[in-house]
Amino acid sequence: MSPREKPLCSRKTDWRRGAALVVMRPFPVVSTVTVFSPAKLNLYLAVTGRRADGFHDLVSVAAPLAWGDELTARPLGPGLGSRGVLVCDDPAVPVDESNLVLRAAELFATVTAWTERVHFTLRKRIPMGAGLGGGSSNAVAALRALNRLAGEPLDAPSLAILASRLGSDCALFLADEPVVMRGRGERVEVLGAAARARLTGRRVLVFKPAFGVATAWAYRQIAAQPAAYIPAAAAEAHLAAWRADAQAPAEALLANNLETVAFAKHLALPTLLGELRAHGATPRMSGSGSACYALLPADADAAPLAAAVRAAWGASCFVQETTLA
Repeated sequence: MSPREKPLCSRKTDWRRGAALVVMRPFPVVSTVTVFSPAKLNLYLAVTGRRADGFHDLVSVAAPLAWGDELTARPLGPGLGSRGVLVCDDPAVPVDESNLVLRAAELFATVTAWTERVHFTLRKRIPMGAGLGGGSSNAVAALRALNRLAGEPLDAPSLAILASRLGSDCALFLADEPVVMRGRGERVEVLGAAARARLTGRRVLVFKPAFGVATAWAYRQIAAQPAAYIPAAAAEAHLAAWRADAQAPAEALLANNLETVAFAKHLALPTLLGELRAHGATPRMSGSGSACYALLPADADAAPLAAAVRAAWGASCFVQETTLA
């Protein structure tokens, strides 16, 4: 037996089939695990209608970024009560049970019967209320960290099911590459090598005003304006045409019908995006906002665009240059 292992009996539950079996499997003793937690952009987002369960159906292409948060997990030993403790370097981030990191820890413990309590340290860089998937990405980072600490009792499909239980857009973060999302976001399909090559590595400027947009509010607004929905057939046709045309650049894919409701309330968004188009950019809003982005040519100087953003939105705005992962 390796000196870095202790002979514990792990209870592995096949929770998808309702069966349980005990497997003699030593848990590796790992002092800490650190997981990168990327932001994402919705390069294409077509909300197609409201479902009977209250969620919305969508067709979306989402791409992770090479920039984001960092989550470190350290086991504290077996214990009762909450399965985790969370600290964060951003005081605005809630660190109670409302945070998806701790909800992920509770769900993981329930599914796997792993009894360790875990101390999480979140290095936060993704702004909240941005439409960049920060909370969902953190939840998936927590699942990945816990699975490694516990000796990987869950395979990739099992992790994807847990991720979908935590949030509609959580599962996309398990792919580590651009994906197509369908349903309420839980049905994830990798984009494919040819289409992925037109996205991965593209430079992008991400920017957000001081205010955020609540996702629930945005979806309530579009539900009240059915004309803003994009028919599912039209959404799929747009995506299929872009995937089929190997010469179509990433810019030809971009669209987001949640802009309709967000722009109607927050005029600072369409005003700035109009100014940036005058600079030759093709900016869009990501998700439900308020973060927006502009893809950059490989040799472009991002400084003029960044300066235009700061001039319009002031020093309190957020600006970050990165690449699509």
